[in-house]
Amino acid sequence: MVGVPLARRTRKRAAKLARPTRIDAVLGYAALGWPSAPGAHPLRHGPRACSCDRIGCPDPGAHPLSPAWHLQATTDATQLTRWWQREPDANVILPTGRVFDVFDVPLAAGLSALTRIDAAGSHSGPVAANGDRVLFYVGTRGNPDDEDEWWSCHLDCDPATIDDTPGLRWHCRDSYVLAPPSTLPTGQPVSWLRPPDGRPLPDPLRILEWLAD
Repeated sequence: MVGVPLARRTRKRAAKLARPTRIDAVLGYAALGWPSAPGAHPLRHGPRACSCDRIGCPDPGAHPLSPAWHLQATTDATQLTRWWQREPDANVILPTGRVFDVFDVPLAAGLSALTRIDAAGSHSGPVAANGDRVLFYVGTRGNPDDEDEWWSCHLDCDPATIDDTPGLRWHCRDSYVLAPPSTLPTGQPVSWLRPPDGRPLPDPLRILEWLAD
């Protein structure tokens, strides 16, 4: 009887040790050349839902700590370590439109597309689960000559949607995503379904074809 609680504690301790810390994650992203910035985190107790100082925050734990996040985001290991040592619970913000863009789709559609990509032996690129959404990381379109080829994602509006594919959002220039191992207001973590492996990111138009299908 005494051994059962001990075994449970041992499993919990092992799981905790296996879970990546925020610092581990951002330093790993930095090694890939992905800049990051600290984000607010959800509060599970007390009158406020978000660690930011905004009363009635409309997006608890899912936004940058600073309005200058796009200037602050960095791959500098010293600065990243300093930020997350000061705020170890800070969520991880990755700006899009620099190294990668992100297609953001409803959970069922994302899992279906991922199954078909795997079955075809194609490269999905990094894929993350974010609550009821699935995020596909793809090569950025950058700054195309034809401005009609991109949709801007600003902080004061929802991410851009692609008209031909309802429910699909494109995070590109001026936008960001919440990255693993950030925590959602439900307490659920953002997690990798397919973690980044150092391979070149897939062509966004190719992944878009899978999602549109």
